[in-house]
Amino acid sequence: MTGYRVSDQWRPDRRLPRRRIAIIFGTRPEVIKLIPVILTLRRWDDLSVVTCATGQHKEMTDQVLVEFGIEADENLGVMASDQSLSGLTATLVDRLDRFVDRAEPDLIVVQGDTTTTLCATLTGFYRKIPVAHVEAGLRTGDLQAPWPEEANRVLVSRLASLHFAPTASARENLLAEGILSDAIHVTGNTVVDALLIATKRVEANWPHIPGLPENWRERWRDKKIVLVTGHRRESFGTPLSDICLAVADLARENPEAIFVYPVHLNPNVRGPVTAILARDHVNRNVWVIDPVSYFGLIALMKSAFFVLTDSGGIQEEAPTFGKPVLIMRQKTERIEAVRAGSARLVGPSREAIVRHATELLRSADSYRRMAVSANPFGDGHASELIVERCRTFLGLRAHASLCTAALPDGNSLS
Repeated sequence: MTGYRVSDQWRPDRRLPRRRIAIIFGTRPEVIKLIPVILTLRRWDDLSVVTCATGQHKEMTDQVLVEFGIEADENLGVMASDQSLSGLTATLVDRLDRFVDRAEPDLIVVQGDTTTTLCATLTGFYRKIPVAHVEAGLRTGDLQAPWPEEANRVLVSRLASLHFAPTASARENLLAEGILSDAIHVTGNTVVDALLIATKRVEANWPHIPGLPENWRERWRDKKIVLVTGHRRESFGTPLSDICLAVADLARENPEAIFVYPVHLNPNVRGPVTAILARDHVNRNVWVIDPVSYFGLIALMKSAFFVLTDSGGIQEEAPTFGKPVLIMRQKTERIEAVRAGSARLVGPSREAIVRHATELLRSADSYRRMAVSANPFGDGHASELIVERCRTFLGLRAHASLCTAALPDGNSLS
C-alpha cells in the first residue's frame, strides 16, 4: 500500500516566531490523557495553547479539569438528550469548524477514538490544518468492536499528519495500513504520565468519595474490594445486563468481598445497573454510586483487589498499581496488558465473568500471577516526547526558553 504523505501546503510557515496549538477533547478519558500534554506545551514560551472542550461528557470532563487546575478556553456544549451519533457528529463538525476558524491554529492535537476526535480531525482536514493524533494505532481489526471507536481511529489515522503510537504494536498496526514510518513516533501512553501526577495528589490528600461510607478505607481495610466499571456503547443491552447479573452472583457467593460500581451517567447504563444491582445493595456488599472524580477513581483502584471493566483506560492504568484486570469485552486493542499477564479477556459472558473473578478471589496463586506491577504502556515521559515531536514538526528550536511559571502549583511533571 502506498504511504500517506503530508502535503507541503499543510506545513506551517516556519518564519513565524510563535506557533498556536489547539487541543480538542470531549470525554473524560481524552482530558485525562491530554492534560500532561497541555501542561508540557504550556512550558514553552514560543507556543500558544488554546483548549477546546466539546462538551461530549461535560460534567465528567469539567470535574477532571478542576482537579488539575485547568480551565478550557472554549466550551462548545454539543450534547442534547437522546442524541444520535449522526446528530452528534453533525453538531460537532459545525461547531468545531467555527472554533477552528476563530482560533487559527498551526496544529490540532486530538486523542483516542471518540466522536470528538474524529470530528476534530475531519475539521482539520477540511481546513488544511495538520492534526497530531495522541494514542494512535490501537486496533482490534473489527469495526464492530469496539463500536464506533474502531472506525473512528481508523479514519483518524487516514487523515492525521503526526501519529503518536503508545507502543511498538500500535506502530506496526499503522505501518501495516500504509502510514509512513517518519510520521509515526512511539512515545508510551500519556495515561501513565497523568496517573503519576495524580497519584501524588491522592496520596497527599485522600479524596472523599460520595456514596461510600465516610471511613470506607478503614472499614474495608481487610476486605477484598472489586472495582467495577462498565459503560461502553457496544455493551448496551444484553451484555451489560449479563455483566450486572455476574456482579450480583459474585456478591452473593462472596459476602466477604466488596463490589464498588461507579455508574456512568448515560441512561443506557444507569437503567440496567440500577434495576439489577441497586436493590438493597445486594447482600449489602455491592455499592452502586454516581461517577467518581478521576482522583476518586485512582483511590479506588489503589485500594482494589482487582478490577472488572470494559474500559480502555483502566486496562492501561491498573498495571501501574499491580492490580489484575478482567476485561469484560470480546476484543481489546490494548493487547499488551494481556500479553504481560496483568489483564485477561473474559468477555461480557455472565458465566465467564463469575468463573474468572472467583478464581482471583479464591486462588492466591492465580492472583499472584496477575498482580504484575510493570506497566507495558509507558514510563511517565510520553508527553515530553510528544511535545518534542510537535515542536520539530512546527519548525521550532529544540532548546528555546522554558516558561516554567506556566505550570500550575503541584503539576510538576517530574
